[in-house]
Amino acid sequence: MKQIAEEQSPRFDALKWAAAVVLVAVAVVGNVYFSDQPMIYRVIAVVALVGLAAVPALMTVKGRELMSLARNSKREIQRVVWPTRPETVQTTAIVLAAVVIVGIVLWLIDMFFGWLVSLLIG
Repeated sequence: MKQIAEEQSPRFDALKWAAAVVLVAVAVVGNVYFSDQPMIYRVIAVVALVGLAAVPALMTVKGRELMSLARNSKREIQRVVWPTRPETVQTTAIVLAAVVIVGIVLWLIDMFFGWLVSLLIG
């Protein structure tokens, strides 16, 4: 039980966040400093440094909570019952028909009020 409490302890979280921020700052400054280098090398370096910055960030309490949320979200997505292709096509057709009907009704209302205003103004 004590080990779980220590894992959740935010004792060194500030240092971990500082390390993550420093790594991201190094990526940004390095990208600007080495702007004369080919883009692919700079992209690889920035991605690598941001990936390294994620390591200490994910070791914090908030990082572990984020990972837990991601795992739970993945499980929840697997439980979703997705519609079949015919259901999707039918629903899409209904939505498109509704949009066309509403568009025609709004166009008719606009034409009516345009006609009414032209009668009043002359």
